This record gives sequence, structure tokens and C-alpha cells, in this order.
Amino acid sequence: MAKIKDWMTESGVAFGTSGARGLVTAMTDKVCCAYTVGFLRYLQKIGEFKTGQLVAIAGDLRPSSPRILKACAAAIDLMGGRTIFCGYVPTPALCNFAFSEGMPSLMVTGSHIPADRNGIKFNHARGEFLKSDEIAMREEDVSLPAEWFDDEGHLIHPITLPNVTNVSTAFVERYRNFFGKEALRGLKLGIYQHSAVGRDVLIDIVEALGGEAIPLGRSETFVPVDTEAVRKEDSDLAQQWAKSEHYDAILTTDGDSDRPLLADNQGVWLRGDVLGILAAQFLQAKSVATPVSSNTALEKAGFANVVRRTKIGSPYVVAAMTEALADGTEPSVGYEANGGFLLASAISRDGKHLPALPTRDSVLPMLCTLVAARDYGKDLRKLIKTLPPRFTLSDRLAEMPTIQSKTKLEVLRKSPHTEAEKLGFIQACGALQAIDETDGLRMTFASNEVLHLRPSGNAPELRLYVEAANKPRAQELLKIGMKSIESWRS
Repeated sequence: MAKIKDWMTESGVAFGTSGARGLVTAMTDKVCCAYTVGFLRYLQKIGEFKTGQLVAIAGDLRPSSPRILKACAAAIDLMGGRTIFCGYVPTPALCNFAFSEGMPSLMVTGSHIPADRNGIKFNHARGEFLKSDEIAMREEDVSLPAEWFDDEGHLIHPITLPNVTNVSTAFVERYRNFFGKEALRGLKLGIYQHSAVGRDVLIDIVEALGGEAIPLGRSETFVPVDTEAVRKEDSDLAQQWAKSEHYDAILTTDGDSDRPLLADNQGVWLRGDVLGILAAQFLQAKSVATPVSSNTALEKAGFANVVRRTKIGSPYVVAAMTEALADGTEPSVGYEANGGFLLASAISRDGKHLPALPTRDSVLPMLCTLVAARDYGKDLRKLIKTLPPRFTLSDRLAEMPTIQSKTKLEVLRKSPHTEAEKLGFIQACGALQAIDETDGLRMTFASNEVLHLRPSGNAPELRLYVEAANKPRAQELLKIGMKSIESWRS
């Protein structure tokens, strides 16, 4: 018998920004089964799981997901639970079903990271697993039947996933019921399908709301589309499609379809934190929770009574939204710089009702923005110009070990002015005015420009976020920053 924290140390599969993630080679059936047992033991301890309990599971389209799903189902069986297999569907579709039915759930996904990695995201019966839950789960003792696994950790105990329970139809109805079947009438929308698990249901949603959906770029191999640090290949594709044919917008999501990416009619992808502001404004939110890395145009727009800045990761945003609800500030929403939008309280408008969904959702912010753009001639660019002029961009040093990133950041934290000057930040942006250590190191300079460095919680990457008064300057800052921190590899 060993605690989950010991399994994590031995396997190298640890909790990241959202759930446990690691290399597919490290996520053996035995490890995945152990983590699921630990999750259910923790729920059992707090009164949310018992013998006969239904547990919903789903996965993304990575090659390793079916194998991991079987290992998770084996753990549910071992604990005396009953598996509800929801198939390969978006994370928010799984949560929409599980939360409404009051059952715990887990999603096998690595989100946007490459296919050589995967993960498991755990959920309570009514909401996301928080960081406090992860800390408690680490202490759970787990032992597995030795005869269930071979020496390499492969599951040899026979397990068959149940027939698929359809959760997609209710997910589509969620948006048709609120926005109406004419909401997207007259809009021609390209749907970049790549390998996103929600690629087909996104077409269903667009058509259910009266829009014309044109499938683009479907792939049978996994494509790691990152909605926060968009690949050049994805930028080029969108612009090529926009030149070849008229689209009012192009829509896509990341791998598990909980983070959106929306391009205008010229094929330029919008930032996720801009989508978040537009969606929150459309929904007339009174309280908005968002990570410290998100665009500060939110505060400057002035529509929200309360803005709560958090660490990066949906569990932190969920916690902040919950605090807002406890204070009676509604509607309460949250969003992340990657575009994932969370709805803490239900929305009622013109006799139509949108139930709360306190987990990342890619669909809602795109629909809100497209509907809002109707007042601006269906032109997203005109809608965006109504926001205060603040522009954010981000990039990452891939394959940068987390321990190395943390070591470099600690040096910068201890001597920020000296080290920022060595990196060329002072010369580029003026004197260092403020430092925010909510998550990583966020530096604001005399120019009112921002450079924010943070190790990724999901992969061995060092992320850089920049903010400036216009896009060309933000691009220039990103280039300066990436060139400077490249030296940290040595």
C-alpha cells in the first residue's frame, strides 16, 4: 500500500494546472488505476462516493485515451462503483451531464499538449476538483490487486467499457434553448476540426442555432492546438481559409474542447482573454474572476462591479467565483487567458434560462461574441475595437524543465531590477514599477507594459505573457522577451 503522493513521485505523473498529467509512457494502466482509486477514496471520505455510485467518464481523441479509460473503469469497478461511459466528447459536455445528474466524473485528456502526454481531470458531483482537494487526495492510501497487472503495469484483468451514454444532445440543447434557433442565422462559419474531440458537436451547435457550418482541416492524427500560444501553422491555415472563401468567422477548440479559438473574417485568431471580456460583458456579469495573466482591458472596460485576479488554472478561478457567489454578487463568471469560460451562476434573459456550468467551456464565449457582433455588421474586428486598447500575447520555451525555470525565476525574484536590466527589459520598457507574484513573476514597467514569466503547470515549458497598448508593440515585446529568456536554457 502506498499514498498517491508516493505513486506520483515514483511515476513522475503529478498534478498540474488541472488534473494529473504526464508522459504516456509513465501513465501506465496501473498508475491510472491507482489515481482513480485515490480519487474515489477521497470522495468516499468526504461523503460523495459509496458502493453502487455512478461515475461518469469520457476521453479525448489521443491514441492513449481508450487504454487509460479502461484503467479508470477498472478502478471504478474495484471500488464498487458503476461506470457511465460518455464516449469521446468535450470536457464541458461531460460536466454538463455529470453536474446535472449529481455524479462524480473524470475526463481522460491532455488538453492542448502533444500526444506523447495525457492526463486525467477529476470532478466532484457538482463542480471541479480544487487544489485543496488535490492536496488531500495525495494522502490517500492505495493498494491494487497484484494479479490485475503484468510486470510493466499493463492491465490484464478483463474490463469492457459500457455502451456509450449520449451526452452531446443535451449539450447542444443547452445553447439552442438560451440563444434560440435563429441566433446565428445568416452567418457562414468555418469549423477548424483538426483532432478536437468536440469537432462534430461544434458543427451541430452552429447548425442548431441557424448558422452555416463548413468543416475545415479535419485530421486523423492528434494535433496539439494551443489556444493560448497559437502555432504558426494554425495562424497560416486560418488566413489561407479566409482568403480562399468568405467566412464571417472561423471556430475551433483545443484537444478536449474546453478552450475556444475564434478568428475574424480575415483569419486572425482572437485572444482568449479578449473573448472572455466580450462574453462577460454580453452576459452582463457583475463579478468576474480571471487569472493575473489576463488582459487588463477588463478593469478598464468598467462593466463588472467586482474583479478577482487569481493564479492560473480553472480550479483557482472556480474558487474565486464561489467567493463571489457567497458575497451575493451575481451573475458571477470566470475566464482564462486560454479562452475557457466558466459560469458560476445561472443566466436568465428574455424568458430564457442558461444553467450554471462551473467548468471551462469553449462554446459559450464564442457564441456570445458572434451574437454580440451582429450589432457591428457581423464584424468581429469592429466589436473588439469597442474595448479599451490593451493587447496581450504569449509564447513558451518548450522542453524547459520546470526545476530549471523555477531556479531562474528565483534569481530574478531576489534581484528584480538588476536581473531585469540584464535581460534587457528595463532598456525596452523603462523602470520596473511593480511586481506581482500571484503566479510566477509579473513585472509592470514605467511604460505601463507587462512581462510575465511562469513555468507551465502541465508540461516542461516556461511561458511568457506580454501586454502593451497596441498589437505591434506587444509583438515586439514578445520577441524581445523570448530572445532574452532563451539564454536560460544553458
